[in-house]
Amino acid sequence: MTTTAKFLAVTLDCAEPKRLAEFYAAVFGYEVQYAEDEYAGIGDGTMSIYFQKNTERRPAAWPGPDKQFHLDVRVPDVEQAVKDYLELGASRPGFQPGGENWTVLADPEGHLFCVCPARD
Repeated sequence: MTTTAKFLAVTLDCAEPKRLAEFYAAVFGYEVQYAEDEYAGIGDGTMSIYFQKNTERRPAAWPGPDKQFHLDVRVPDVEQAVKDYLELGASRPGFQPGGENWTVLADPEGHLFCVCPARD
């Protein structure tokens, strides 16, 4: 039998951990639990996202083969959420693949995330 793991968190490499923690805390409604120059973390008591300083990291070109992952989020109103996240510092890449009412955004450091409608 394979050992079963419990998901703890995802860690994003970034140049400014505090700044990215504040961005995602606003997006998810999480609290900033820890914030230093080298490392920061947010969470809601169940899920955590950590941010680790890596000044050498470069965002992958979009679209392109170097993208390794992206986050998907569900929101009640995609258009309003996109507007809110752009005001927080996200950007909207020019390339938007055909999809059903979802939008690709990049966080302030270029990590991609898709803003998807809530399911009925």
